[in-house]
Amino acid sequence: MRHIGTVVGPLVSAGALLLVVSACGGAQNAGTGAGGGPTLPTATSSSEAPPDIAPGEMPPDGKPVTKLDTNALSPEFPRTVWTQGDGRTVGLIGQEGGCGKASASVLEQSTSAVKIELVETLPLDKQACTMDIRFPSLTVQLSEPLGERTVALTSRQEQK
Repeated sequence: MRHIGTVVGPLVSAGALLLVVSACGGAQNAGTGAGGGPTLPTATSSSEAPPDIAPGEMPPDGKPVTKLDTNALSPEFPRTVWTQGDGRTVGLIGQEGGCGKASASVLEQSTSAVKIELVETLPLDKQACTMDIRFPSLTVQLSEPLGERTVALTSRQEQK
């Protein structure tokens, strides 16, 4: 029986030491980023920007377009569209990332709708690219002022 105390005593001490060391390590890493530096607060509150505004973007000056058909866009894609000047210039927020470059073009214009395609062009050759997402402001020109027409947005990626 004397030997059981000799074996159990060191095991309990080792377990307690492990618990203390792991707790200290956890407290030390709280508030640090992957590189050991402090983590910076990030804005995630939806109350900071109006709905349908891309992260980091506020709508530019202009008249907001409210008649939008965005069914062809993925849910996280920006949906900010406006007109400038006499209504022939339509502005919108694109989405690009890494080595990609965003652009927009008018595909169709009718008396009831204008179809605008957002394109992210990626390079053909493999290269090291950052893993960021950017939301540039883009504009397209219409033949006639937008007026009460609906803007239908589509998007795609291409390689060049």
